[in-house]
Amino acid sequence: MIDFPFLADTMLKLLAALPTTLTLFFSSLVIGLTLSVGIVSLRVSRWWFFSYPARFYIMLFRGTPLLIQMFLIYYGLGQFPAIRDSFAWVLLKSPYGCAVISLALCTAGYTAEIIRGGLLSVPQGQIEAGKAVGMSPWELLLRIIAPVTLRQALPAYSTEAILLVKSTALASLVTVWDVTGVAQQIIQRTYRTMEVFICAALIYLVLNYLVVRAVAWLEYRLSPHLRERPVDVIKKASPSLPTHS
Repeated sequence: MIDFPFLADTMLKLLAALPTTLTLFFSSLVIGLTLSVGIVSLRVSRWWFFSYPARFYIMLFRGTPLLIQMFLIYYGLGQFPAIRDSFAWVLLKSPYGCAVISLALCTAGYTAEIIRGGLLSVPQGQIEAGKAVGMSPWELLLRIIAPVTLRQALPAYSTEAILLVKSTALASLVTVWDVTGVAQQIIQRTYRTMEVFICAALIYLVLNYLVVRAVAWLEYRLSPHLRERPVDVIKKASPSLPTHS
């Protein structure tokens, strides 16, 4: 029989750890997105001494497992006196800080390639048209390049955000008590693996659903031209044409 009191108690304990999972996700998402903008700026540079380090960074963090990256940051960096004496030790001395940094560094590599793909999809004709009407480079970036890049990159970035939500579960392996970490604690006390992990999976499922809906809403708001019916487009292009009901 299903033990509903146990499931309810387990769900409450896991939900109490949800703020840790959410802060892990949002912190690494924001830091990773900020880093990715700088990385992609170097990646698309015409100068090799800017482009090649960015390529190496992307290859390194996309080509190695996140778990190994997290272990190297958590167990490895603290062995160096220069790290312990630096300002970075404020973050690296805590498991939570190591988890955020490793998640952010990893997602930055993937996000940089997503943004680069969006940049490459900007039609050259639109850029030339902007230059023809006298737009400055900054105006080209804000009015043409950035909006088109964002719209093109959003579908792939939503997938990266979902993967990041699920990757936060790895933080439990460096003693961060998020949803997965608390689930493992409950299992160690009760030996009821199935029920506990089902509750945890439901929480992650809801989180990912909310992420998908948020990105879909943003994509909807940024693409008003895609919501117009063909007849509306014809009316705008030829307002003098007669219409029939």
